[in-house]
Amino acid sequence: MEQKDFEKIYEQYKQQSEGQAQAEADRSNPDGKEEFIAVKKNDDGDIIAFKTNTGRELDYITALDEAKTGNIANVDVFHKYGRDIIRSEPDGIKDNNLSQLPEF
Repeated sequence: MEQKDFEKIYEQYKQQSEGQAQAEADRSNPDGKEEFIAVKKNDDGDIIAFKTNTGRELDYITALDEAKTGNIANVDVFHKYGRDIIRSEPDGIKDNNLSQLPEF
């Protein structure tokens, strides 16, 4: 029976998909919508505000309203824990997850 290097095969797959994910992310805002570039967190580590690429600073409720109306690129709003929550769109890139954005 042929011996396979499962780790090597998986790492090749992961590298290939990371490159594809980055290429897709680079094209994911064709309408030029605002994007979140930084966050403000409270002492518990919860995101409480967002800064956009145009320099606007939005409290969580305002950001939620903007995201619901489709004015913010690359985020989704879903209902969980009895409330609406803003999440970055799943694109396979950890660096652009909301929790990974720099703080302002």
